[in-house]
Amino acid sequence: MASDPTIRHLFTAPQPEGTIDVAAVVRRARARRLPKVLGITGVSVLAVGGLVLGGLQLTGGASPASSTAGSPATETFPLEGGSQLYSDSDSVNDEVKRAPAEKLNLCTGTLAEVTPSASGLVLSVAFADAAAGSDTVQGTVTMTNTGSATVTGYTAAAPAITLSQDSIVLWHSNGPMIELARDVALAPGESMDYTATFTPVVCAVEDDTAESFRSDLPAAPAGQYQVSAAIDLMGDFDADLVTGPAQTVTLF
Repeated sequence: MASDPTIRHLFTAPQPEGTIDVAAVVRRARARRLPKVLGITGVSVLAVGGLVLGGLQLTGGASPASSTAGSPATETFPLEGGSQLYSDSDSVNDEVKRAPAEKLNLCTGTLAEVTPSASGLVLSVAFADAAAGSDTVQGTVTMTNTGSATVTGYTAAAPAITLSQDSIVLWHSNGPMIELARDVALAPGESMDYTATFTPVVCAVEDDTAESFRSDLPAAPAGQYQVSAAIDLMGDFDADLVTGPAQTVTLF
């Protein structure tokens, strides 16, 4: 028998002295029916097929709640301290937290060290050199399946971009974003492209506490910088943070 029984097993298997550990049942039920990454923080919203992340609110057929007459089912789960990655552990204390892709790197902080995705998905970044003081710089981010199995799921319409220098974050994707999701179905060796942009400016700690960055941020001076990308690949009940190597970009 599996070491982590299903809810059906918990209610049908013999229990000591006829009791059931209700707390354990609830914890396991929550872990199985929620997407593992709940916290798309700030004001970003990812919508697909009636599923809205950024609340968290699950509606229609995607909701684990029961439907009521004349209206789709809705169940809202509050977030605690930002994003929440739910573990399947018996102990609530074993829950592991991480930031979603758009909050992975914050202004003036050190670039996050991220383990490559176990799925084999990798992001590569392609931006041209640009003039210092440019409003925005447009480029392409390519997701490639370097693994040995087909990977499916969905992502936001564009990855989160980070501009850094000497491993210090100068700017990252920010502000209100309402994007339809993109379906992902990549066989080994296949890839797909995203259009992405970055702004060559320098943000500060206070910008991350506001809804969006200040409009008068100082321009990054001429020099060499690194541009990197990150995106969350969502599955039915899990999420995978996909990243890749940074590209050096020159502002002249």
